[in-house]
Amino acid sequence: MHSTLKLALAAAALAIAVPAAAQAVPDMKTYTSSAEVAAMIAKAPSLLKPGAALVSQPIVVLAPYHANLEYRTGKGPSAIHETDAELFYVIQGSGALTMGGQIVDSHRANAHNIEGVSIDGGQTYKLTKGDVLIVPQGTPHQVVSVDGALVLMTLHLPRS
Repeated sequence: MHSTLKLALAAAALAIAVPAAAQAVPDMKTYTSSAEVAAMIAKAPSLLKPGAALVSQPIVVLAPYHANLEYRTGKGPSAIHETDAELFYVIQGSGALTMGGQIVDSHRANAHNIEGVSIDGGQTYKLTKGDVLIVPQGTPHQVVSVDGALVLMTLHLPRS
């Protein structure tokens, strides 16, 4: 009986603790000033890992939405987001993004994304400061060139 009581108390403690954890408010950041964005851009080169062409930092977060600052110095992998559209806004710099076509040498990156080395076909868009582009859910896309550094704000938009 004593062990049954201990087991019941442990189960009750878990029943109280689990809902509290499940109800925890996700990290949320609803405002970032232009000065903070400028500081993020200035810091980005020091955050790049050797051989990496991209570093990403959160600008604002309100789950399930995350607007990120992407600092890119070169070509990235091709990608398909199966459940999200992706909005790009060019903060500074220039480069090119290919959208559409077929991913070459694709593999599953995670539960909702496919990656590859390049794209065969598609349309290439020259990107410069102030440009806005949206990639529909399920559409191959890839930053194919960067002129120095390309700074983007990206926002994944859940569609399913």
